[in-house]
Amino acid sequence: MPPLAASSRTVPATTYDAILLAGFGGPEGQEDVIPYLRNVTRGRGIPDERLEEVAHHYRHFGGISPINEQNRDLKAALEAEIAARGLGLPVYWGNRFWAPYFADALRELHADGHRTVLVLVTTAFSSYSGCRAYREDLATALAETGLEGQVELHKVRQYFDHPGFVAPNVDAVRSGLRSLVESGNGETPHVMFTTHSIPTAAADVSGPREARPDGTAVPTGGADEWFAGGGWYVEQQRAVAALVMDGVADEFPGVGWSLVFQSRSGSPEIPWLEPDVNDAIAALPGSVTGLVMSPVGFVSDHMEVAWDLDTEARETCDARGLAAVRVPTVGVDPRFVAGLIDLVEERHVGSADDEPRVRVALTELGPWQDVCPTDCCLGRAPKPTVASV
Repeated sequence: MPPLAASSRTVPATTYDAILLAGFGGPEGQEDVIPYLRNVTRGRGIPDERLEEVAHHYRHFGGISPINEQNRDLKAALEAEIAARGLGLPVYWGNRFWAPYFADALRELHADGHRTVLVLVTTAFSSYSGCRAYREDLATALAETGLEGQVELHKVRQYFDHPGFVAPNVDAVRSGLRSLVESGNGETPHVMFTTHSIPTAAADVSGPREARPDGTAVPTGGADEWFAGGGWYVEQQRAVAALVMDGVADEFPGVGWSLVFQSRSGSPEIPWLEPDVNDAIAALPGSVTGLVMSPVGFVSDHMEVAWDLDTEARETCDARGLAAVRVPTVGVDPRFVAGLIDLVEERHVGSADDEPRVRVALTELGPWQDVCPTDCCLGRAPKPTVASV
C-alpha cells in the first residue's frame, strides 16, 4: 500500500469561477533588486550591505529576474489550454514577493465577481517554502484585503509525479544525453538532478506527519519521533529522478545519476541539504566523460537556474574539463500546461461533469493530497493557511 494512502485527503468536485497562478516573484529592473530582496528576507534583520552580496546575481542580468516573464508566458499558455477545453475559467496571477502581489490579484478577481478560486502554485514538491509558505501568504493576503469569508481559496495537489511534469523532464534528460553522445562525450555520462537546498530541519518535517516516507507507521509519542531523513521533500525528488532515469533507460541503460542541491542561503551554522551541486561535480570520478544537469526541482529557468547552474556550476565543470549540458525545466511545455489543467479538471465541476475523475500519479507516493493537515510542512510557529484541514 502506498505510504500516504491512508492519509490522503481528497475533496469533492467544486464549481470554481477563477484560477489564481501563484508565483514567487522577482525584480524587473536594477532599482527593484534591493526592495525585492528586503521582501524575501523580511523579519530576519539582514542589512542592505548583506543583501547587496546576493544582488550581484541579479545585477549581472540587468536587475531583471526571468521569473516574471516566464509566469506571464505560463499564464497565457494556461488561458489557451482552458479556452481549448471550453472551461471558461479566467486566470489571475499573483506573487509572494513582487508585483503583482497576492493581495493585488485577490482584489482584482474579487472586483471581477469571483468568489471560489482554485490556486495553481509554481512548485511541484512538498516543503515549507514550496507549499505551506504559499498557503500562509495567501491567508495573510485574504486578511489584509478584508476578503476573508468573501473569497474562498483552494489549491491543486502537489504534482511532482504527474505525467505532465515527468514527461518533459524525461525528454529533456534524453536530449541532454544525446547531446553528450553527439559531442563525443557520452561514453560514461552522469545525470545530476538538482533541486533547491533547504534546512535539513525543514526537510525532515516536510509533508504530512502521520505517514513516513519509508512506509512505516509513525509511533505514538508526538513530533519528536517524526522520521528524520529528509522527509517527503527529498523522497519526492528521488522518486521523480528515478522515474526520469527509467524513462531514458531504453536508450541509455545503466547511466549513473544523483540527486544534488543548489541555492543554499542563510547562516553556515545551520545544516542544509547536501551535497551542493558544485561539490558533487568536483567529486565525480575521473571516469565520467560528460554531465547532464537537470533542474528537476524547478518549473522554470529562473534566476537560481541561470546563476547557480548556468554560471557557477558551469564554471566548476569547466575548471575540471568536464563536458556538461544543462537541460531545460518544464517551462511552458504543452504537456506540462495540459497537466496543470488536468489537475484543475480533477477539482472543477465543468465540462467533464459526467466523466469519472481520475487522479493520475506515476509513483506509489501519489496521487498527493488535495488539502493539507494543519501540521503539514510545519517547521515554524503555526500561522493561518488556506487549503488545510
